[in-house]
Amino acid sequence: MDKLLIRGGRELRGEVLISGAKNAALPELCAALLTEQPVTLHNVPRLQDVSTMLKLVRNMGVTAERDDNGTVRLNAGDLGNPEAPYELVKTMRASVLALGPLLARFGHAKVSLPGGCAIGSRPVDQHIKGLQAMGAEIVVEHGYMVARLPEGRTRLKGARILTDMVTVTGTENFLMAAALAEGETLLENAAQEPEIVDLAEMLIRMGAKIEGHGTSHIRIQGVEKLHGCEHAVVADRIEAGTFLCAVAATGGEAFLRHARGDHLDAVIDKLRDAGCTIACEKDGVRIASKGPAHAHLKAQSFSTTEYPGFPTDMQAQFMALNVIARGASMVTETIFENRFMHVNEMVRLGARIHVEGKVAMVEGVQQLSGATVMATDLRASASLVIAGLVAEGETLVDRIYHLDRGYDRMEAKLRGLGADIERLTGAAAA
Repeated sequence: MDKLLIRGGRELRGEVLISGAKNAALPELCAALLTEQPVTLHNVPRLQDVSTMLKLVRNMGVTAERDDNGTVRLNAGDLGNPEAPYELVKTMRASVLALGPLLARFGHAKVSLPGGCAIGSRPVDQHIKGLQAMGAEIVVEHGYMVARLPEGRTRLKGARILTDMVTVTGTENFLMAAALAEGETLLENAAQEPEIVDLAEMLIRMGAKIEGHGTSHIRIQGVEKLHGCEHAVVADRIEAGTFLCAVAATGGEAFLRHARGDHLDAVIDKLRDAGCTIACEKDGVRIASKGPAHAHLKAQSFSTTEYPGFPTDMQAQFMALNVIARGASMVTETIFENRFMHVNEMVRLGARIHVEGKVAMVEGVQQLSGATVMATDLRASASLVIAGLVAEGETLVDRIYHLDRGYDRMEAKLRGLGADIERLTGAAAA
């Protein structure tokens, strides 16, 4: 099992290229299932979750070719097995995104209940209720969602869908299903994330009729058929935010090429309040930080919420900054109930954190010290890497397969900024 060995204490300086967004690439790979014509995606990140999704669609009969430049070419013209089996999707919750496209195009689908990070309950009941409102018959049996159209129907029907909660993958599933439905679909309480907007823009390129994406009310006029398209995946705002926090914590100066500052307003505002200088430029974001030297960084309290608020996917990384900042802070997690699992590992590095329910109280310390820590989920992994970059001595981060699910060669990018970090594999990691 691979590990990361980090020798902390170095400032980060230079330029890093931000990859395409995992949370846009996964639904867009599923969107290719909606058409029998070829689809080409550019800027697709090299991640474990992407590899899993490609295995999944190939298992259905889709031709999927990938090159080293981040381009994936898909053709679902010969798709003959609209099923997502458990053995392929047990590590990835995004597998549920196959349900809507398969049902919309073929009238039936069988998709395993998904797996993924153990950060809390992310129920699929909202997906099921929404697709049922569009006329689908869905049962859950033997760990699978089995969906079909009623006898005599050949297409889903448009509907008004009001979810009980804001759900990103639910909004994406409904967008894709509604694109081929008969009549109009209105999504209320829809997610507004940039990845939703990017998916909608791809669907529009395929011939879908969508309005209101990026707001809480999205209107879709269904069409009989979608065609192929060429689309570039939007830059990953969470990867960009992670590197911003890393530079802020260590000190230094970096340019994050392709990062979208307008997708990170809540995080950038907090980083500026913490004492960093940030400039949003045409093709990226520039950050300068004095790091923890002379107590320059100021701790920031925040509460996670749906976009455009502070993202839950950035909570752990910003906490890594707070633990070495001046003063005390309160971090409130409102999205997932188990998203403080990184706290105990940060305490091993010398952090002072006390958790009460949904609130973590952080008291900044002058110095962290290296130790062996264990990653528990994707974003927790990134937070431990940031803490290790700041800590004195060596930090060994175990179970980094979590990290590989969402970050494209993170250690190589950090080395390019001057970090002393290496991946240990095989006997070296034992």
